[in-house]
Amino acid sequence: MKLGMVGLGRMGGNMTERLRKGGHEVETYARTAPERTADSLVELAMMLEQPRVVWLMIPAGDPTEMTFHTMLPLLEDGDILVDGGNSHFRDSMRRAEEAEKKGVSFVDAGVSGGIWGLREGYCIMAGGDDSAVQILEPAFTTLAPEGGYAHVGPPGAGHFVKMVHNGIEYGLMQAYAEGFELMQAAAPFELDLAQIALLWQHGSVVRSWLLELLHRAFEADPGLEQIRGVVQDSGEGRWTVHEAIDSAVPAPAISAALFARFASRQDESFAAKVNAALRNQFGGHAVEAAEAKRAE
Repeated sequence: MKLGMVGLGRMGGNMTERLRKGGHEVETYARTAPERTADSLVELAMMLEQPRVVWLMIPAGDPTEMTFHTMLPLLEDGDILVDGGNSHFRDSMRRAEEAEKKGVSFVDAGVSGGIWGLREGYCIMAGGDDSAVQILEPAFTTLAPEGGYAHVGPPGAGHFVKMVHNGIEYGLMQAYAEGFELMQAAAPFELDLAQIALLWQHGSVVRSWLLELLHRAFEADPGLEQIRGVVQDSGEGRWTVHEAIDSAVPAPAISAALFARFASRQDESFAAKVNAALRNQFGGHAVEAAEAKRAE
């Protein structure tokens, strides 16, 4: 099939390459990419035949919102607009309603696979009308490994499932992080963490692709000395926790993992200072003096 790809970053560029290797014709537009085939969204729309398929693979939030509203007037009845970024599912539901008024189908495709997707394939969670998703299936099945694509529900469902997927990812990563820190602190044993990460990939109930990636990281830097322990979040974990609260669904592991990421960004926790001060006040427990601030 023929489609247009908007965004040629780490995901969009590799997805374009995988699609082309799979026999699809892909026209591209990205503001800063010299290898693009179109110089504007208008030109990209003109390079496609109806029913046009335009796939947005750009950051969620304002970039997606602006591109959606720029692209929609360029499309016509029967065309399909796909959002493969990590948009909030409620935004995708709204965009689907706006697109429907013009006769354009909107499909939200949650995509997982990261920088390894070009070689291994991408897990695709598609939300949208049956007819639109069916048209897109040749591209979905090319991008995904066997069994790695599913139409999970109506518009918004794809990004909802991807949101929960990323929330679970937070919890898994935090569990590995805490476990390996505990083993790293077990001084009497001098454990080889790379060896254990490799060992657990064979027959263990905690084996996973994340564990394979952790083994790679330990092989490259056994003590992780080249990495600061600052963990950012791109929003999906927060959204997952918000939805859990709204639905009264307990999600303590995912919530704790999200808050652990917040804690990682603090040079020194003020809450810890409060705890130390209280222990000193009620029990006379010793406190450590803060280091004097360096002169500017």
